[in-house]
Amino acid sequence: MKDFDPIKSWDAERAKRYVTHLRGDEADAAEFLASYAKESGALEFAIGTGRIGIPLKEKGVAVSGIEGSPEMVAQLHAHPTGKDIPAVVGDMSQATTGKKYDVVYLVYNTIFNLLTADDQIRCFENAAKHMTKDGVFIVETAVPHAWIEPGKSDYVKAEHVSGMEITLDVARYDPVTQLFEENHVTLTESGIRMVPIVCRLITPGEMDLMARIAGLRLVDRYGDWKRSAFDSNSVMHVSVYGFRN
Repeated sequence: MKDFDPIKSWDAERAKRYVTHLRGDEADAAEFLASYAKESGALEFAIGTGRIGIPLKEKGVAVSGIEGSPEMVAQLHAHPTGKDIPAVVGDMSQATTGKKYDVVYLVYNTIFNLLTADDQIRCFENAAKHMTKDGVFIVETAVPHAWIEPGKSDYVKAEHVSGMEITLDVARYDPVTQLFEENHVTLTESGIRMVPIVCRLITPGEMDLMARIAGLRLVDRYGDWKRSAFDSNSVMHVSVYGFRN
């Protein structure tokens, strides 16, 4: 998608809408992450408006964040609990808080927002720099086949249909670049609204290789935040990485 900038796409309007964009797994994610957090607390890459960071802090974990969009950070700090969460504005593959944490985490496919393999590897390396010697890096993403059916490179799906509004999910995938280009197009009597996004999809196996480059290894992998088994039927994974012995 020409001239698409993942950071600029999260403007003030979209950040405000994202505050109410809950998935229903926030409590399970906070419980899972809290089980790894000790005295050094947790660092969330792409903390956004605090969908996970806020409930994690409410469990007594000291949470910090790195976030590329200042508008998202503004929404985080507008929340009564989020206002005290330190957040560095910058690229999660390079920015630093200058501290180390028991758990560094990255949720909801956000590593896909880094659009090159080099940037995704740098993200793993940056996570390793922020981990205590016994710390972990936890990544949650979908598995690519949950988005792209074998043999298909594009699709159009009806996300919402009513008498006054239609929302279409229009997408295509390039298996060479691994870029997934998507646009949520809403049609109403008053006009058309488009919400584009570009992701670089990577498999769990590719993540494991990126982790090894960063000096990490896979410790555990689950099918969801409830620690369900990860298998061929899984549509997502929660992967836990630690330092190699």
